[in-house]
Amino acid sequence: MNAPSRLTDRKRSAIVAAAAEQFRSHGFEATSMDRIAALAGVSKRTVYNHFPSKEELFEETLVQLFQSCAGMVELAYRRDRGLREQLVELMTLKMRTLAERDFLDLARVAVAEAIHAPERALPVFARLGEREEGVTAWIRAAQADGRLKPGDPTFAATLLQGQIKAFAFWPQVAMGAPPLDPAEQEPVVDAAVSMFLSYFAVERSVSGAAEP
Repeated sequence: MNAPSRLTDRKRSAIVAAAAEQFRSHGFEATSMDRIAALAGVSKRTVYNHFPSKEELFEETLVQLFQSCAGMVELAYRRDRGLREQLVELMTLKMRTLAERDFLDLARVAVAEAIHAPERALPVFARLGEREEGVTAWIRAAQADGRLKPGDPTFAATLLQGQIKAFAFWPQVAMGAPPLDPAEQEPVVDAAVSMFLSYFAVERSVSGAAEP
């Protein structure tokens, strides 16, 4: 009974994988649904059954790739650990996510589309923003615990992650800079966390642990 469903899932995955390769190699405009169908080993009709338009397929491709990379950035807030310790771990995982070359390649395509056709790229970036909820959820929990100042957790998360992206995302996407190696990542994470805590932290000591 479940075989057709599994087959459908396999076809969908094959389509997304083929689309990712084509978009990375040729960009959005030069990629055709015919070529994606051929690479995925399915009919063009099957591609359109899953994705009514190339725009929707591109959106799903980028979001799935980001989600597969970002799944690790889901550390739950813990009140028995120091804020700095948790944030350094969280932002280090964020760095690793942003260093994925496949994601960076597709992100370049998405940014190019945002310049030439913002109405097409807007839904993509909106969905990517939703996938960054892990950091926002952590901040929201720390605020509820009284260890971070109250306020909009999305605003706070954007400020924190923006400092990381300034070194580990935008230079790589916009200028082709290489991803940061671990030794280069460490001072960026340390500075970003320090600046964040200097403004948002309420307590400086919890359970004997130095804060921030």
